[in-house]
Amino acid sequence: QVQLAESGGGLVQAGGSLNLSCAASGRTFSSYNMGWFRQAPGKERDFVAAIRWTGSRTLYADSVKGRFTISRDNAKNTVCLKMNSLQPRNTAVYYCAADLAPSLRYVSSGYDYWGQGTQVTVSS
Repeated sequence: QVQLAESGGGLVQAGGSLNLSCAASGRTFSSYNMGWFRQAPGKERDFVAAIRWTGSRTLYADSVKGRFTISRDNAKNTVCLKMNSLQPRNTAVYYCAADLAPSLRYVSSGYDYWGQGTQVTVSS
């Protein structure tokens, strides 16, 4: 009962920052834990970050800790991913996902709803 749409992707130079947004539609957005994943060509879809439906707990992949920040605003039905110190290896399609679960998960198969993705390209 939720649809997701990512935005904010684009081209950025190495060392720069980018803010991704995910707009959710549906009456039960606040009941879902939310996650961000990314997938580069020829590679598996990797976990990036997740946030509990209350916003009280977050989970990050080790590779992005200290550089990326996930947040949500249930009143606005949005979840964001602030990415700092971007590097070319971060180039990928970034996906927003929703998970109706009591605890945070980092396995993509555990998420029930997905957006279409937004392309992030980091140049050297």
